Amino acid sequence: MRIAEHRALAYRQVWRGSIVTTVLNPILFLLAIGVGLGTLVDDDGARTLDGVDYLDFVAPGLMAATAMQIAVNEATYPVLAAVKWIPTAIGQVATPLRPIDIALGHQAWIAVRLATSAIAFVAVMAVAGVIESGWVLTTPPVAVIGGLAFSAPIAAWSIGQQDDYFFPNLLRFVVLPMFLFSGTFFPVDQLPVVLRTLAWVTPLWHCVELVRGLTLGTASLAPSVGHLAVLVAYAALGVIWCGRAYPRRLTP
Repeated sequence: MRIAEHRALAYRQVWRGSIVTTVLNPILFLLAIGVGLGTLVDDDGARTLDGVDYLDFVAPGLMAATAMQIAVNEATYPVLAAVKWIPTAIGQVATPLRPIDIALGHQAWIAVRLATSAIAFVAVMAVAGVIESGWVLTTPPVAVIGGLAFSAPIAAWSIGQQDDYFFPNLLRFVVLPMFLFSGTFFPVDQLPVVLRTLAWVTPLWHCVELVRGLTLGTASLAPSVGHLAVLVAYAALGVIWCGRAYPRRLTP
């Protein structure tokens, strides 16, 4: 909790800059993609989406994708900066705090960031009139878990890097393809079999499907539990990895 408090105190000085990612980005995406592109979706496209308006279809996907982007951003440069450029973690580990405390404290703070972003996104969706079910109130916790499914393993990987050379490659070759081809903008069953299979194993697809089902009121119990279990498994494996990677980097 001390680590999370430290992150919160630092964030209090720069929170205004995050308005772009937590509020303006959802609005701009919904206007450009949901409203703009949605008007170009013809009757065949509507039938492909099982009669769901494109704006209603894409908004939950964008919510899940935004959680992924925030998680990746928080788990890359801030993690490496804490041991290389602004070595706060080096000073923290010299106190009674353990490396795992630093790792879990940072993940707790990322969860707070994900929650505030998800709540803002739900508010934007409510104003846009794309909410079809009261189950939408459960989507912020789902977005938090979906984000942690990315942030925990990526933080464990980032702490072992010596420079930021691979961060742009992560964004270019992993995050961006998932953003485009994990069901955010169109059903993955329209993809070739190989890409469809790859999409099914990504945490983003499971998060998109669960958030969309809850928002539209089409979620059923067994698939929802399956999606949630996959997200929890990714996050848990990431925490276990952090438990190994952080001590290796921070223990003298």
